[in-house]
Amino acid sequence: MVALGASPSWSRTWRECQVQEAAWYETEEAIRIADNVLYYQSGIGGWYKNDDSVHPSGHAATEDLTEGQRKAHKAALLKRTYPCTLDNGATHSEMRYLAAVHGATGEARFREGFARGVRYLLKAQYPSGGWAQFYPLRPGYSSRITFNDGAMTGALSVLHEVADGRASMDLVDEELRAECKQAVAKGIACVLKCQIEVKGRKTAWCQQHDERTLAPAQGRISELPSISGAESVDVVRFLMSIERPSPGVVRAVEGAVSWFERASIKGVRVVTVQDDSLPGGRDRRVVEDAEADPIWARYHEIGTNRPLFIEQGVVKYTLAELSHSHRVGHGWIGGRWPARLLKVDYPAWRERIGK
Repeated sequence: MVALGASPSWSRTWRECQVQEAAWYETEEAIRIADNVLYYQSGIGGWYKNDDSVHPSGHAATEDLTEGQRKAHKAALLKRTYPCTLDNGATHSEMRYLAAVHGATGEARFREGFARGVRYLLKAQYPSGGWAQFYPLRPGYSSRITFNDGAMTGALSVLHEVADGRASMDLVDEELRAECKQAVAKGIACVLKCQIEVKGRKTAWCQQHDERTLAPAQGRISELPSISGAESVDVVRFLMSIERPSPGVVRAVEGAVSWFERASIKGVRVVTVQDDSLPGGRDRRVVEDAEADPIWARYHEIGTNRPLFIEQGVVKYTLAELSHSHRVGHGWIGGRWPARLLKVDYPAWRERIGK
């Protein structure tokens, strides 16, 4: 937690606003920021993604803006063709913030803004149970079911807490809560169906899945169908948050954990080295190190679990094969995303549900 009053209002970031002590959410500053969040909420209930020029996840919410500045920001937002998204924490983070301020103040306007966000998420859900990156839908890869950057799990987690009536999230009437329960059931079923199987063995998830077939799908040119060593961690954590998991949920968690262990890359580490002959004077390499902790790749090949390095849609199997700009410009390999899950979270979950 950030200590009460640790940052002045003009420098507090949106991320910091999410992790304050409980008492802070009833302060004048917290209420002012919550009113800014309401101001930038779209007519259909969602918010745009992290963009300091127009979005409350940027400085537009946390700064003490003049009315003229607020109107200018809102006008810029309204010009967006696709004004609402779940990307980069958008919408579900604003909803959580409104819930926290309502819990501290009891002000009805924050509860009402939160409920509008709930209705937006319900409307944005596909019949197959997933969520796209944008709603209204944006053509192209953004319309696919998106696990990337926590879009799917962000929406599903919020609705799950609303459906369960958890502390601070118990803000909607019974009719709307019942809709949330139905949406959560569909969402969990979608997650389980999206889990990639290889020869009958469960693995994990792709960054994007087709909204109809639920098959792994391509995103941007460097995001070919594959198994994600990063996004899959959030999916497993969501499944482990279910209080009374079904046998299907348990199998999904067990399958993903087993895949994380099989796909881990041992005996190497990723280093950044100085090389004055290259732009920026640095390069990134994979070097042998028998003592290194296990690492994972952002994209693992379906069927072999080999790390994928992708440039202009072409698959490479070593980091060295990429151009310099692609080697240093993306975290292809070296992530330790599943490490805590395997060491701490999964054993605690096994103990909670009973072996």
